[in-house]
Amino acid sequence: MQEYQHRTHISERELQLHDVSISKLLKIAVEDKHIISLGPGEPDFLMSPVLQKELGKLKKYNHYSPPGGRHELKEAIAKKLRTENKINCNAENIVVTCGSQEALTIATAVLCDVTEEIIIPEPSFFAYLPTAELFNAVPVAVGMTEQNDWQLTADDVEKAISKKTQAIILNTPSNPTGAVLSRKTLEEIADVAVENDIFIFSDEAYEKIIYDSKHVSIGSFNGMQDYVITLQTFSKSHAMAGFRVGYCCAPREIAQAITKTQVYTTISAPTVSQMLALKALKSGNSYTNKMVKSYKQRRNFIVKRLNEIGLPTKMPDGAFYSFSNISDFSKDKKMHSASRDFAAMLLKKAKVAVVPGIDFGKHGEGYIRCSYASDIKKIEKAMDRIEKTLR
Repeated sequence: MQEYQHRTHISERELQLHDVSISKLLKIAVEDKHIISLGPGEPDFLMSPVLQKELGKLKKYNHYSPPGGRHELKEAIAKKLRTENKINCNAENIVVTCGSQEALTIATAVLCDVTEEIIIPEPSFFAYLPTAELFNAVPVAVGMTEQNDWQLTADDVEKAISKKTQAIILNTPSNPTGAVLSRKTLEEIADVAVENDIFIFSDEAYEKIIYDSKHVSIGSFNGMQDYVITLQTFSKSHAMAGFRVGYCCAPREIAQAITKTQVYTTISAPTVSQMLALKALKSGNSYTNKMVKSYKQRRNFIVKRLNEIGLPTKMPDGAFYSFSNISDFSKDKKMHSASRDFAAMLLKKAKVAVVPGIDFGKHGEGYIRCSYASDIKKIEKAMDRIEKTLR
């Protein structure tokens, strides 16, 4: 019998997806104990004692949940959004998903046809651009700058809008810069969205990790419930990253479409995770507030050290990342691969893992992101290693 070699075919869509460093850093963080990782954006805290105790009671929840989420959890989420975020909604507006990333992915599939455009401020979370590209939508990058404190403006948004614009992604507090959009800025962007009849994907994964300002949900503004898909998660606020449970709040018709599509992705978020999320909402914010207090101490320390080392770093208002300018140490004056080269050098010589800014879009080139969701002693040791290497 003649032997044939099967031809492996990978789609052009997948081949063109950007390859980011974070997947390698996650692997390194687990496998190489000599490396201090300031890469992955994951709380180093255990879940609260209340949630740890609750987990032990959830052994019977080993079956599927309904697509879109369990009704009792959706009711609790809607109550939380009304009370804390001032968003006018009820259970029929809520879709529970495998983290807020699944909510964004399905919402993109539901709202955007081929060649329609999504405005993406940069630097931004590395998944935004490929999420658009997976569905052959067109990402339109809008650059933000260190000189403007990494702030997006309504003028920036308006200039990027075309007849094909379907949506804009907002991220506040921001990953990777930690910038927080003010109420005034959000109101101006909301006006632009309404005038041009475009949707807003409001990624609020770090809504509870905020320091010197206040989080405002754009979906809370009068009439904006028809234009905003609010994305939130339990991963950061309750140290539940591994349980993969988040949600979106959307106009009723869109929520129904997302629920319909979820049947063809994950069917539903894990039932155990949903029950744990329900307990998290009932247990209040005291444990979250303790985490934020610790993050603030770490933030103040790492930003001070980075600036002393010679890596200019703005003080972030939210999330748990610093975003540092490496231009004084970059040999690549054209900045084509400076951040990757710099991160690779730190990994090899200092044994410290950071994320290159290019992973967050071309406007992130020339910077590195450090996560301070790590023990303060590890952060101090990492700073000492970086300083020694650079000097």
